Amino acid sequence: MTFDRQPYRSSTELHGTPAEYRLQVQRAQQERAAQRDSELEDQVSPTKDPSERIVTWERLHALRLPRAHDHLLVKVIATQTRLTVAQVHEEQRRRVAGSLPPVIEAST
Repeated sequence: MTFDRQPYRSSTELHGTPAEYRLQVQRAQQERAAQRDSELEDQVSPTKDPSERIVTWERLHALRLPRAHDHLLVKVIATQTRLTVAQVHEEQRRRVAGSLPPVIEAST
């Protein structure tokens, strides 16, 4: 059994000088920060509907909207998205309604 080993390469070969590497890292951090700032703006944007704001909140916090109306996060989500608790409850109801199978009425 043989392994294909890559020859050792110094970090200067991979990234240039240490100063260039630091600049690359700083640029990447700035891009991530700008992306997060943009998402935070979307989270409270009055041009976005409540569903979009809540989805943005979920993505930023890596959490799902709780199903329980009295869950502690409902007020937190409302505050951080600048929505009312009623709007958050409406989104909860919409999601539950969307996950239920359609009702088939019996013919008489």
